[in-house]
Amino acid sequence: MRLDSKSWPQAGTTGSSGQNGYNGAAQHGEKVTVLVAHADAIVSAGLAALLGANVDVDVRVASDGADLHGADVVILDHKAGMEHMRHAVSSHHGDTQPRVLIVTQLDREWEVRTAMMAGVHGYLLQNSPADQLLTAVRTLGRGMRYLSADLSRCVADSFTRIGLTSRETDVLQLLAQGQCNKSIARELGIGVGTVKTHVKGLFDKLGATARTHAVVLATRRGLVGDYSNTAAAAREASQH
Repeated sequence: MRLDSKSWPQAGTTGSSGQNGYNGAAQHGEKVTVLVAHADAIVSAGLAALLGANVDVDVRVASDGADLHGADVVILDHKAGMEHMRHAVSSHHGDTQPRVLIVTQLDREWEVRTAMMAGVHGYLLQNSPADQLLTAVRTLGRGMRYLSADLSRCVADSFTRIGLTSRETDVLQLLAQGQCNKSIARELGIGVGTVKTHVKGLFDKLGATARTHAVVLATRRGLVGDYSNTAAAAREASQH
């Protein structure tokens, strides 16, 4: 975590208390019990140190294989957070569940959106200021959800778009490889005119103005792999 006091825009918080059997310790004036179970030992130690300096937070650091239950808030990395939510789905509704805060370096729209759709209660980037970590924990402790203002806008923007069709996804992957319309048509066994239609649909849904722009935007959102073929794609950008 970055140890500075720079403030980000006011965070967006939604949701209500009583979710998954949790009543929210902070709303009763009690300490928020936080279990830090991040996979990165250095990050885990830093999180514990930052939170431990606050009188309204009771911090514990999980050892390998520790039970994640018994806390108000559990802090996990992205992978562990997603696994925890998958397991939580099969839990009994009457069980008291801790609220999950993911702390990660993963900042792409698709990664954030997928985590929130899985039921994660908070999402925080590792380069966030220390005061935002505390705000996130206190917010989850009150039974609400937490995203920074920037991430909230990112996710909200993604939900305004219609999802890509399977064929548009196929075309997008080939665009990312720098293939022209004729090559894409041959690869997918469709007409060039149909490819053009799909490319136009991609532009509309991604908010792109050109082929390279579409690939860059899709890469940022995790829809394709790393955009390492810029030169090849650029050569094809004018071929419609």
